[in-house]
Amino acid sequence: MGARTPEECDARIIAAINKGDLNAAAAEYDDEGIFVTEGQTAPVRETLEAFIGMKPSINLEVKTVSQTGNIAQLRASWKLTGQGPDGPIEMSGNSMEVMRRQADGTWKMLIDNPNGSD
Repeated sequence: MGARTPEECDARIIAAINKGDLNAAAAEYDDEGIFVTEGQTAPVRETLEAFIGMKPSINLEVKTVSQTGNIAQLRASWKLTGQGPDGPIEMSGNSMEVMRRQADGTWKMLIDNPNGSD
């Protein structure tokens, strides 16, 4: 069973990334899902693969959820520690995400913008 709430979708993605499970993380994205980095859209799987390559530990705290019908917008704060090509890295930001409820009632990520609220 997939995520029953938009917040649970976020939690499932973070848990999968922290475990290094690309397939589980990618499965939480809508078929039309996109990732936004530096103002450009990027393929979800490719972007997740880059994150997982950093062997990250990500903490995320959902701040707000606004929902109408089958669409929800979340704002969250996150922190990441991991390994970059030149050694340890630390990143943080305030994300804006859009989730869409699927036909089976579960929620999946439609737009993932990790710096959308900065």
